Amino acid sequence: MVSAGNVTTVQEFILEGFPAVRSLGTVLFLVHLLAYLASITGNTLIITATWTDRRLQTPMYFFLSSFSFLECCLITTVIPKLLAIFLSGSQIISLAACFTQAFVVLFVGTSGFFLLAVLSLDRYLAICKPLHYYTIMNPRMCVLLVTACLVLGFLLMVFPVGMLSQLSFCGPHVTPHFFCDFGPLTNLSCSDTSCIEMLAFSLALLILLTSLISTVIAYGNIVATILHLPTAKERQRAFSTCSSHFIVLSLTYSSCVFIYVKSKQTSRQDSNREAALVNTVVTPLLNPIIYSLRNKQVYQALKEVLSRVNLQK
Repeated sequence: MVSAGNVTTVQEFILEGFPAVRSLGTVLFLVHLLAYLASITGNTLIITATWTDRRLQTPMYFFLSSFSFLECCLITTVIPKLLAIFLSGSQIISLAACFTQAFVVLFVGTSGFFLLAVLSLDRYLAICKPLHYYTIMNPRMCVLLVTACLVLGFLLMVFPVGMLSQLSFCGPHVTPHFFCDFGPLTNLSCSDTSCIEMLAFSLALLILLTSLISTVIAYGNIVATILHLPTAKERQRAFSTCSSHFIVLSLTYSSCVFIYVKSKQTSRQDSNREAALVNTVVTPLLNPIIYSLRNKQVYQALKEVLSRVNLQK
């Protein structure tokens, strides 16, 4: 910390991590390292299979591969620092690195929520408007939708994080988290944060409600359409095309609910860390498994990709 007159300016933060299990550092390092490698491998295989297998070169798999790419970016932003905390106790992070990490996490997370809404729209069109599906979801439209998700994520997050970086931080400088998250950083500022907290709350509400409402409307129409299909076989086939997406949606939104719905025996900080751990470790690990096990086309494409890799060796 640098002193300027009577004001001490923080130049770095300390990430508290998980102090209750600090004695298990080596074990947790190995567990999270394996989870990280498995997540990167699984999501990379999804992307590779989508781009190399002609059967998977459809709008839905284009969106899924884009979502897998965002998952790789998210865990690569967060997990390496967590591994350093577990292995060597390296909890210090500079101001610049901290705000960069906070921005990337929020940008990728926001873009991911919008992309989940796009996936819901894609499934709605495929099941409820099958005759117009490929006319609407042409390659140009798919690229535009993914680009729009990224641009919206960037624009919505660059201003609050930019405002956060302009606040004064004069101590304490220990954040009760394992990465630089917006809420804990705001609590460490010695400036008036009421304006930025209101902005952050409004944006979070806008993003979550926009994604959730569009998803609920899409799936409400999907369920209504499926129930009117004449045969059980057709209904089962229709449900199977969106079951993987629905499971991923449940995991993602559940972890967000944990941030706001608290147990009386659990502190808010601990709940936030647990919910963040689900989003940054558990969900990216489970997504490729869900996609591959719930979809025969993906499973077969992944087998072929792995077979080609083994032949090259």
